[in-house]
Amino acid sequence: MPADLPTTPDLAPAPDDLEGSITLSVPPPPPESETPEPLVERVLAPFQRFTHAEAAGGIVLLFNALLALAWANSPWGESYHHLWETKLTIGVPGFGLTESLHHWINDGLMAVFFFVVGLEIKREILVGELASVRQAALPLFAALGGMVVPALLFASLTVGTADLRGWGVPMATDIAFALGIAAMLGSRVPTSLKVFLAALAIVDDIGAVLVIALFYTASIQAIALLVAGVVLLLLVGLNVAGVRSSIPYFALGAILWVAFLKSGIHATISGVLLALTIPASTRIGGREFLHEALTHITDFDAASENDPEEFTTTQRHQEPIFALEDTAQRAQSPLLRLEHKLHGVVAFFIMPIFALANAGVSFGGEMSGILSDRAVLGVFVGLVIGKPLGITLFSWLAVRFRLADLPFGADWRHVLGIGALGGIGFTMALFIAALAFGEGPKLEAAKLGILAGSLAAGMLGWLLLARAGPVKR
Repeated sequence: MPADLPTTPDLAPAPDDLEGSITLSVPPPPPESETPEPLVERVLAPFQRFTHAEAAGGIVLLFNALLALAWANSPWGESYHHLWETKLTIGVPGFGLTESLHHWINDGLMAVFFFVVGLEIKREILVGELASVRQAALPLFAALGGMVVPALLFASLTVGTADLRGWGVPMATDIAFALGIAAMLGSRVPTSLKVFLAALAIVDDIGAVLVIALFYTASIQAIALLVAGVVLLLLVGLNVAGVRSSIPYFALGAILWVAFLKSGIHATISGVLLALTIPASTRIGGREFLHEALTHITDFDAASENDPEEFTTTQRHQEPIFALEDTAQRAQSPLLRLEHKLHGVVAFFIMPIFALANAGVSFGGEMSGILSDRAVLGVFVGLVIGKPLGITLFSWLAVRFRLADLPFGADWRHVLGIGALGGIGFTMALFIAALAFGEGPKLEAAKLGILAGSLAAGMLGWLLLARAGPVKR
């Protein structure tokens, strides 16, 4: 990872830090306008409020999962499966990629999902909950237990069978669903616990990425991997050179994705690697930003003295605004800017589309045989029992040996409840299941275990946290 530690803004400068005294002539606030809001703003306002709610992503994800189940088991179930097998070509004739729609979603769109995961990982390591050993200790231990114990339980139930290759499926945590349920519980879940759950899920994602790269890669194509390595070095070079525009990163990122697609390593890993090369520093610090911003606002104020209502049409009013925009952009981290812009795309488009394409399990036919399938049992037990047991046990060990502290305002009942929410595997679990089992009845069985286990784990987590209550310290 490039050494581009971010500038930490200090937004409380001393007066002598600014060059000269800046006095603003602040006009009185305008009278409340009687002009009604445009129709489009009134129509979109409820949707905008919904998308800003913490639980919104999980709600949309759940809706699409239920829609996939209903569609796959309806009289039009065949159309569900045929839709995702539709061939789609991206490129020009003679030079393009032709894959099924399902493949483009799982290998293409999910690369963007993994890119955002990579941005979150880098941010947490640089300035977040994983920035120091003491901060990272509890989520690191908890996530390790939440991966090891479910995998061991799955392996113990499938040892000696071909199902053993799915040991990585119950290791995953779906951060959208887990945080969504925690958000819906409101004040009954302390903020420190929500931070702990988010950091745990980030470490869990790191583990899932490593598992995919190391254990679910069938064969390696050396030439394609060499090309990927060269592209990755170029991306690091862009970072070191101080390139902050996203265009060259995404252009090289597309080549990196194709190289990984041809290499045999799952193409979504390219999204994580690309994210780690995105600059995390700012051009200017907080005091410099404050000084420049006040200067531009002063220029705008001076130009507005005579005709304050005409500033939208005169050049002398627009120039300070353009300058202020440039200053604001230099004070932003490209990493945080991309994470902010792509969060909505991932939460409300990519993950719901992935759920719609992958959660459709047909319940007809040999259901009795599926319910007794070892893979189904292994996934269910791993998620519902293995996750809370592993997270709680390893967290207790970390606290017992004074390597970490419990989150403020929480006790072991809360940790057990968070561990149960960690058993909501869904998105990442479905993804790993597709890599482990491929298309066929075994994948359908694993999906059933994931859906049943995630539902049971979510309900268990809700009950445990709802009954835990606040802790006074």
